[in-house]
Amino acid sequence: MNPILIKSPTTDPFQILRYRDRQYAAELIAVALLHYDLFSWLDSEQAVTTERILKHYGICERPTDVLLTLCRANGFLKTCIGGTHTLTQLAREHLVVGSPWYLGPYYEPIRDTPITAAFLKVLETDKPANWQAKGDGNDWHQSMLSDSFAQSFTDLMNCRGLACGQMLAKALTGTLGGYSKILDIGGGSGIYSSALVATHPELSAVVLEQSPVDRIVSKEIARHGLCDRVSVVTGNMFEDTWPEGADVVLLSNVLHDWGIVEVKRLLEKTSAYLPSGGLIIIHGAFINEDKTGPLPVAEYSALLMNITQGKCYSTAEYASELADLGFEVGPYRDTVADRGLMTAMKL
Repeated sequence: MNPILIKSPTTDPFQILRYRDRQYAAELIAVALLHYDLFSWLDSEQAVTTERILKHYGICERPTDVLLTLCRANGFLKTCIGGTHTLTQLAREHLVVGSPWYLGPYYEPIRDTPITAAFLKVLETDKPANWQAKGDGNDWHQSMLSDSFAQSFTDLMNCRGLACGQMLAKALTGTLGGYSKILDIGGGSGIYSSALVATHPELSAVVLEQSPVDRIVSKEIARHGLCDRVSVVTGNMFEDTWPEGADVVLLSNVLHDWGIVEVKRLLEKTSAYLPSGGLIIIHGAFINEDKTGPLPVAEYSALLMNITQGKCYSTAEYASELADLGFEVGPYRDTVADRGLMTAMKL
């Protein structure tokens, strides 16, 4: 077994990852500020509901939720318990046209970038934009069916997963006792399964991945010397039957790539799959319960909203779905680099 799998970093690379995670956030603010003049309109209306915003601008619910969360996390908006949104003094002074301190011109250089244009498309259609705003017509989901793209993207995720996977494995010490096998749904390079079984020798794992990523997973598992404990099954996580025999389902950095309909489908499949006492682990970046932050996650959610069908979901959104499906939901726990985990046990 590769010894690097059980050696955790001594530092938190959160700031290094944040530069990449927040890459799209400025353009989403530019859309609200320059294309929609959202803050001036909110100032004139004083208090509006999300439904009124959707109707006024002709935009869609998922990307609008990401935009409003980003605005709350930045201190531009406040949302009351009844669901109406009002501007803060910060926004009135700096984001409303006519204010002597209006900062709109500062964002003019990014008014018409490819990423800004992509955000306009996503807000209006709820369809993901082209990967990195390229012109080949493919969003992230389509691009992952290409061998070359799948390899480069899996490498990208693998380097992050090495640090995050080890901290996930440590955070689950004391939680995984009594369990024997993990089913890693959409497991990418298999780095999270590999880190978990390396840290917890009583566990084995099976990674469910579609082609061509499945071939990449097999090579990575072999490189880590874990072929006897981690296997790979080729399949579509939505359409195909999941391989039998696991008592833990791991959804690591998966749900946030999908819309709420697909999230519900995966959680329903998990509920139907797990035996009583079985465990679900959701790992990734989480918005807090009242959707006011954390700011780095709200910024990362802007990136996900642009290139995938998903967003960063809140702890409350996951907990509500899991409770409805008969799970006893555990508390959220931070791990590393603005990531964390939630667990729930099937009753």
